[in-house]
Amino acid sequence: MIFGNPVSDIPEKGVADLYDEARRATGADAYTAAVLSCRKLLMHIAVAKGAPVGQTFAAYVDWLAANHHISPDSKDWVDHIRTKGNEANHEISIVTSDDAKGLLAFCEMLLKTIFEFPAVIRRKHTKPVP
Repeated sequence: MIFGNPVSDIPEKGVADLYDEARRATGADAYTAAVLSCRKLLMHIAVAKGAPVGQTFAAYVDWLAANHHISPDSKDWVDHIRTKGNEANHEISIVTSDDAKGLLAFCEMLLKTIFEFPAVIRRKHTKPVP
């Protein structure tokens, strides 16, 4: 079973693949893998939007905020992804279903606002050539 909703118009295959990986992991009750994928997804989104490769996670988050790809109110969610990802990777802790599903829902919303919705409106404003 796959969890969450598909997102269209993601131009970078790696971003789309990583999001789908997080969805599949969540659907398979592999919550730690899902949270780690969501954390990594933020880095891939930043690079897809123009951030330089090889930065730290914090630098990517700062770049997304500075370039207005995440709103000031979303910064708390991004920090939550960082915290949960760090816990999953560096501590002896169990990631819960609620954690994974919440982070994936945020990532879905982020992908829709960064990629899908802008593409939809661009298509609406593009007039077909007769």
